Amino acid sequence: MRRIFLFILEGLRFVLQFLFRRLVIWLADRFSSAPRQDKVNEALSELYRSIITEPGKKGTLVPFRPDEQPVIIFSDLHKGTRDGADDFAICEDNYLAALTHYDNNGYYYINLGDSEELWENLLPNVINYNKDNFALEKKFADRNAFVKIFGNHDLYWDNDPLAPMVLKSIYGKALKASAGAVLRAELPYGYIDIFCTHGHQGDAQSDGNAFSKWFVSYIWGPIQSFLEIRINMPSGNTTLKNLHNLYMYEWSASQENVILITGHTHQPVFNSLTHLERLYLELEDAQEKKDEALIKKILNEIPRRSREYDHLSHSFRKMKASYFNSGCCCYADGNITGIEISDGYMRLVKWSKVEGKPTRIVAEKIHLVELSRKNSLTGKREEVRGKN
Repeated sequence: MRRIFLFILEGLRFVLQFLFRRLVIWLADRFSSAPRQDKVNEALSELYRSIITEPGKKGTLVPFRPDEQPVIIFSDLHKGTRDGADDFAICEDNYLAALTHYDNNGYYYINLGDSEELWENLLPNVINYNKDNFALEKKFADRNAFVKIFGNHDLYWDNDPLAPMVLKSIYGKALKASAGAVLRAELPYGYIDIFCTHGHQGDAQSDGNAFSKWFVSYIWGPIQSFLEIRINMPSGNTTLKNLHNLYMYEWSASQENVILITGHTHQPVFNSLTHLERLYLELEDAQEKKDEALIKKILNEIPRRSREYDHLSHSFRKMKASYFNSGCCCYADGNITGIEISDGYMRLVKWSKVEGKPTRIVAEKIHLVELSRKNSLTGKREEVRGKN
């Protein structure tokens, strides 16, 4: 009976694909997920203003000393149901090891959204297949050290009136999913705001009014999933990734004392630079020092990274260090990336299996005092489009 049902379902899917593929793609192009700079500026500015002036309404304001309170930021798990479309399944071991490490060391955990893949799955099924990682996340909630931010693939946490009850059943206490959070880092001579959000702000598909967000969650996403019609999204389209990173960077670079951290694209960015752009800067430095061994190593690395990042910003040599992206926890090789803030440093970290064991690897780091200095010095020199 089940085989008959699946056969009928596949037949229905094929017929509907034939009938509606062009319409769905036209609608996707008409209401594209490509952001607009003015919409991005407006949405980010309003969310940031709300968090710092009305804490708790749209997000959490967290005063902290970065040399005393460590923080870990992960994004884009896309937890599924362990079927062939579950991108998180292969990464779960690294995620569990990472959370165990961070909980044991007293870290505060900020999840930037798209934690649950609710365009393709029913929430009860996702909860059922992810009991182990929800249990580890609960440990942070038990310590009042957990912020859950919603993204475009788990807008349910923002839209559904029953969401608080579901969150309480998972984490054992009242918990509200937020649009963002601001970590106000106290430095020796002042402060710097680390503004964390998913990054879909300005996205015409996912960041509209209440009706449009409901439509994306309950109608648009499921239609795309059932018809198996992949629509361009920043996480899977290089052009949209580059556009997203540019717009997020330009908003952040126009601010004073603000560092922006997002997810959404699944592409790590550190000090406003992708890995490829950092390699070119390192190459220039190595050439200046005439370090032939390092030059050779970087030249061997660049072609491989060029396949991942096929775009170089025309101004990457003088970009303000104001934008970061945590990457994701659903890479096809099982690795996960995140951003740590601890001991006064901000670090881009990767958790990868080394000889079969999940291992923490530091990819990049910068001290927050140096980061703040770079922001203030560069920001005064650089003209940025889209200033508010």
